[in-house]
Amino acid sequence: MSDPDKLAIAAHLHVLLRRKTGRVTDTEWMAANAEYAQEVVRFARQRAREDNAPELAEWADRLEHALLATPAAAPRRPLLDAAAQAVRQRAAPAAPAATPAPEAPRYVGGIR
Repeated sequence: MSDPDKLAIAAHLHVLLRRKTGRVTDTEWMAANAEYAQEVVRFARQRAREDNAPELAEWADRLEHALLATPAAAPRRPLLDAAAQAVRQRAAPAAPAATPAPEAPRYVGGIR
């Protein structure tokens, strides 16, 4: 799930928690830090049971799903492979340069 989507879910849960429980959360941190978000999810579910607020549980589930749906980062190329490829590209022979046309004779001091 994209970062803007996670941020939107975190913001909605933040508003619900503020209205229902008075708890203030950090939406940007919730969208970026899985450990913090999981604790907010736990708290929201607990208060959903205690206060009979099913919308808190629903949005906690959405946030948890968004965190689990985050794709794994693409594997990185080792630095040595990237450096070796850059060196090979620089060492490759350049295309032969075009030979310049011969220079026309210049006029020197009255003699041609």
